[in-house]
Parts: sequence; structure tokens; C-alpha cells
Amino acid sequence: MYDVAIIGGGVVGCAIARELSKYQLSTVLIEKEAEVGFGTTKTNSGIIHAGHHSSLESLKGQLVVKGNEMFDELQKELGFGFRRCGEIVVARDEEDLKTLDELKELGEKKGVKGLELWDTDRLRREEPNLSISLTGALYAPTAGVINPYEFAFSLIECAQNNGIELLVENPVQSITSTDDGLVISTSQKKIKASFVLNCAGVFADDMAGLLGLSDFTIHPRKGEEYMLDKGLEGIVKHLIFPVPKGVSKGTLIIPTYDGTIMVGPTADEVEDKYNVSTTEEGAKKVFDFVSSMCPSIHPRSTIAEFAGLRAASNTGDFIIGTTDVNGFINVAGIQSPGLTASPAIALYVLNILGKQGLELIQKDEWDPYVTPPPRFAQLSPEERSQCCKENKDFGNVVCRCELVTEAEIQTAISHGARTLDGVKFRTRAGMGRCQGGFCSSRIMEALAEDQGKEFYEITKRGKASWIVCPEGKED
Repeated sequence: MYDVAIIGGGVVGCAIARELSKYQLSTVLIEKEAEVGFGTTKTNSGIIHAGHHSSLESLKGQLVVKGNEMFDELQKELGFGFRRCGEIVVARDEEDLKTLDELKELGEKKGVKGLELWDTDRLRREEPNLSISLTGALYAPTAGVINPYEFAFSLIECAQNNGIELLVENPVQSITSTDDGLVISTSQKKIKASFVLNCAGVFADDMAGLLGLSDFTIHPRKGEEYMLDKGLEGIVKHLIFPVPKGVSKGTLIIPTYDGTIMVGPTADEVEDKYNVSTTEEGAKKVFDFVSSMCPSIHPRSTIAEFAGLRAASNTGDFIIGTTDVNGFINVAGIQSPGLTASPAIALYVLNILGKQGLELIQKDEWDPYVTPPPRFAQLSPEERSQCCKENKDFGNVVCRCELVTEAEIQTAISHGARTLDGVKFRTRAGMGRCQGGFCSSRIMEALAEDQGKEFYEITKRGKASWIVCPEGKED
């Protein structure tokens, strides 16, 4: 019997788990994938929004600025990759310039700090590689970039260090309401809890449906993203947004935390909640648009492409609150700016739980910190030499493209990596130009040794995502 069960281990579920770990509660987080952060979290744009895009009347608009303000302290405590590079929304014509005025006014009403309108001269000075056809921009200095999967890993590690239980590879099959709580049946066990938080992303309406609730629907919106070679590092300094049109903030140019440039996303509604394919049409749409904003960007620079699904609801807003089933609370429809708002969402949910009768008694001791993993590539020559003296495994390079060492691989495994992607997202091994062609087999060997498995049993991301097949087992 748990006080709280969280269904879904994306950044929102993990942020709530960490917040609950401050209190004398028994809490479990249930995730269907092999590791947390393997759904929408690992395939989003990794942007911490300033907050001037969302309407004041929406729950998104009310939580995004508060969430943004919390990231500096969270980064100090958890050590994930985060940098405030600022964003600029660029205008193409007089109509766009009017929209920039409106966005600035909206942002100031919401408390977004430092908003500035730039004329063409200022835009050229700040971003000389952008198209000369652009007519102005709105600058928001509080926007930033983040490694969202690192954020999820550090949140859940902190939560576990403070007593939260994590169950992975436990897809929920049924939920039933009883007189004294809710019973969740997964593929492996039954779990009873006084409160259940539905943080299941694109599957949140399915989870609610298990209890006969049908007051909202999720319509997955697919976004294709394209990662470019590090040779383009520095081509833009800020996040580059077009003036937003319709349901999307548009196709962006993103200088990621680690230096690569990412372009995208598209915004196409799909029916299949597992459809994360990339398409020729999507690539053309993305590169035609971004090359019109920055002519130096070309599809030939692509080293990786992927797609993610936003959990867009029929309401167009976050759906956070109680339901007709006692103890079942929806935390659904968390699309952009959900990553930015996630720490504020956690506080919002905590307030709901308190009002619903959950006794929130703070622990006498709670540790907010986790030790960030080593980053050999970011060290000075002197620091690298010292690392090698202290641990010879720092001298063994496993990933040449990103300069990731054996010591970093072992650290990732000891901190919870169970798959090739788990190591990749914790270390960047496999994210470089060769996309794992050099390092994958060595990482798989380390994972197999740690888990006592055969080499061929190691997967890319869990389930049936096998990478190699032993002779005689082709079926």
C-alpha cells in the first residue's frame, strides 16, 4: 500500500516524484519503458521557454514563467546540462512586427524579464548568419537549452536517494477503484495506492479510460527533428523562433547545450501513438524553412534524425486536477511548454494532493543534491591528466566522436543505465558523427557484463529493440 503512485516516468512524473520525496510518504513511480525519460522526454526540443508565447488565461501560461525561474537552482542541485542562451523571435514582414509587439506586451504582463525589440541593425550584429530578409526580432534572455533526458535521470535519482521506489518495464494493464484506494495491475505486479497520478503522456487518456473516465482525449502531434554536425557549432548563438502560427511555435534553430545545432520540429497530428517515424516530406519541410532563416544550414549536415509525440489534448491546455474517481488525479495534456513548466507542475500537483487530504509532513532530512557525472570532453588537459592518474579507465576512450571514456560508461551504468540509449543519453556516447558505429559494441559488452547477460540480449531501448541476433535465433 502506497500513499501515492505515479504512472509515467517523463520529466513531469519524475519532477513530481522528487517533490514528493521531501515528505514522509510512501511513493512509487511506475514506468512502462526500460528507463525513465524514454518517451516524449527524450525526443523533445530541449528548450526552456521564456514564457511569452502562452496565453495568460491558460494553465500553461500560469505555470511556464514560474517553472522557468526554478531551473537555475535545480541545475545547481542536480547538475544536468542547462544554459540560458536566450531566444529571438524573428519577423519577416510588417505583420510579423505587429505580432512581436503583442508577444512583448503579453510577456511583460506575465512577468517575463528582459524582453527587447530589436531592429534589423541589432539583429545583424547579434546573429550575422541569419537571412538579410528578416526585418526585426523580439529577444527574451531568460530562455535556454537543456538536456531533457539528463534532467529526468537526475530528478529520479534524487527521488530514489530520498526513498521513492521506481518500477520500470511495468506497463499498466488495469486500474480499479476500491473503498480504500486504487489498485493498479501492471504486467508484473499489483500496486495499491491512496492516490494515483496520471502522468502517462500520450497514453494519459487511455489510463483514464481504464476507470471509465472520458472527459478528455489526447491527439498525438508528431514533431520531426534533425541533428546537425558539430561543424556548424556557433552558426547561431540564440534559439531562433519564427513568429508563431496556429497550434505550433514553428520550426526552430536550436543551439543545443552540447554544441550541436538541431532544427525542427514539424507539427503533424497522427493517430498511432507509437508513430515516431521520420519522413522525406518532414525533412523537406524543416530544411526549406530553416534555410530561409539561415541560408548556411543544409540537409547534408544531418547526422541524426528522430521524431517525438507531443501529448496534445482536445482542450489545447494542460489538464491537471481531480476526477470523478476518488484519488485519481490527471496530470495530462502536457505538451509544450511542459518541460519548462514541469517543476511548477510538481508544486501545483502537491497543492492538489494536500487539499485532497494527503498529509504532507516534511522529512527531518532531505538531500536535494546528486553528483553530476564526469564529462571528460569538457575538462582542461590538466584536469584530464589528473582524472587518468586517479582512475586509469579515464584513459580508455570508448566514443571517439564525443570523447567519452570507459570511466564515464561505467558511471552511467552504476547510476541506472540498462540499455544502449540509457548510456547514450547519460554520456553522449553514440551521439557524434558516426552515430555509435565505433562505440556501440564496447558499450554493449559493458552492459552485458554488468547485468550478467549475453551480448545479444542487450537492447537499444528495451523491449524488442535488439541490435544483434545470434546465429540460430533469427526467429
